[in-house]
Amino acid sequence: MTNTSIKIDKNTIIIISLVLFALALRLVPHPPNFSPIGAVGLFAGCYLSLKRFWLIPLAALFISDFFLGFYNVVSMTTVYVSFLISAIIGQYFLRVKRTNLKIASAAFLSATQFFMFTNFGVWLSGTIYQLNLAGLIECYVMAIPFYGNTLIGELFYTAILFSSYYLFNSIADRNTAVTLKK
Repeated sequence: MTNTSIKIDKNTIIIISLVLFALALRLVPHPPNFSPIGAVGLFAGCYLSLKRFWLIPLAALFISDFFLGFYNVVSMTTVYVSFLISAIIGQYFLRVKRTNLKIASAAFLSATQFFMFTNFGVWLSGTIYQLNLAGLIECYVMAIPFYGNTLIGELFYTAILFSSYYLFNSIADRNTAVTLKK
């Protein structure tokens, strides 16, 4: 009989716990566009060393959409691609050096690209706005109130995820140091 055990380090446990916690938050009632998925993308891109780190926010989105309901294919595609972009922002902007300013800037960039990209998809679907320049402008103007929720949600959940990760790692490192001294 062989003993097959899987070793999971503390960082992996912390990352998985934080990501699952944030994903569950999408299923509880919240204001429109005040969602943790973009922040999860930034976080996964920054900290997960998996080759397919970008699947984390997409899987979370798909699972939650399964429960919340699917929607227009064009709009849905732009939402999924936008969260993929959030993970890529985390990968390329935050992987090497993280400062509070870089993290906040990445969250701002993530929220802004989500606003631009997904509202373009809403316009492109042709279900609400005319498919001309006036319709595109109207689409973006009408979406401005949602951008506030997107930006505040992105900043809020990014702060929660990154500061929790830092805090948990600090506590774990301090406990390791105390154990080593004994």
